Amino acid sequence: MFDGIYFEFAEFSLVILIFIACSYFCKMRMTSLYFPHTRQFMKNTVSASKLILFLKWLGILMLIVALMSPVKDEPYELEPKEGYEIALILDASQSMKAQGFDVKNPQLTRFDVVKDIVSSFVKERANDNIGLVVFGAYSFIASPLTYDENILNKIISQLYIGMAGKYTALNTSLAQGVNLLKMTKSTSKVAILLTDGFSTPEIDKIPMDVALDMAVKEKVKVYPIGIGMPHEYNIQVLRKIADKTGGRAFGAASATELLEVYKEIDALEKSEIKAETFSYLKYYYTYPLFIALLSLMFYVYLRNKRGYA
Repeated sequence: MFDGIYFEFAEFSLVILIFIACSYFCKMRMTSLYFPHTRQFMKNTVSASKLILFLKWLGILMLIVALMSPVKDEPYELEPKEGYEIALILDASQSMKAQGFDVKNPQLTRFDVVKDIVSSFVKERANDNIGLVVFGAYSFIASPLTYDENILNKIISQLYIGMAGKYTALNTSLAQGVNLLKMTKSTSKVAILLTDGFSTPEIDKIPMDVALDMAVKEKVKVYPIGIGMPHEYNIQVLRKIADKTGGRAFGAASATELLEVYKEIDALEKSEIKAETFSYLKYYYTYPLFIALLSLMFYVYLRNKRGYA
């Protein structure tokens, strides 16, 4: 338990010299100066007690040890994972209210179907570090990168249409996804951008070329997905994004096709994410401090019991 312990402030050990010097040069002036016969009495009762002397010095020594702050480094390592670091970028604009995307459940909106398929995709990517960006008229990071699929799927289940506005800021969402992956160390960065509409120029303040330059600089491979009928989204823009970043553009007119798209993306080649090692300091000063307090308490108790004033 105590292997590897060292003192954070070892220089405080010199304090013991002060107490040793004081024990020789700072002798207590006994009451025998006024009552000559008392000195011998005190000598036989208190001063001669080896237990009291032991408790006094044990308390002093333990207080000094506590002051020196004994600590121990406790290292721990995050398990290395094989996988990608992925930004899921989801369109939550007003157009995602359209129904009939899933022929088996035509009452479901596009967004309901997307959430269900994306949740399944997250479960299949257990070794990936995945984050979530939601966009409409503006975009925001709904979840930072995490390996915890349960937390991420809980966040996905709470998303709703219009939470980021009713329009479509496609370029801004791409830039936000790149920012999410910007600080990662992995060499395999992927953004999966899903939308069902055209970018709204009045709302989308970031030019497409700027967003693409950001993705290229950070080496983010983008897989844009357009859902709905071909005329409902700009396939030319999606192909431009894919070509520029080394990804591939997809189109899905139904829930079944979208499911196949995510299965195809799921076949991405894995790459190693390096393990990270951390350490924290575990402090042990409480142990000598506790012993010191007990020793001094017994010391005071025995002195008073023996009648030493």
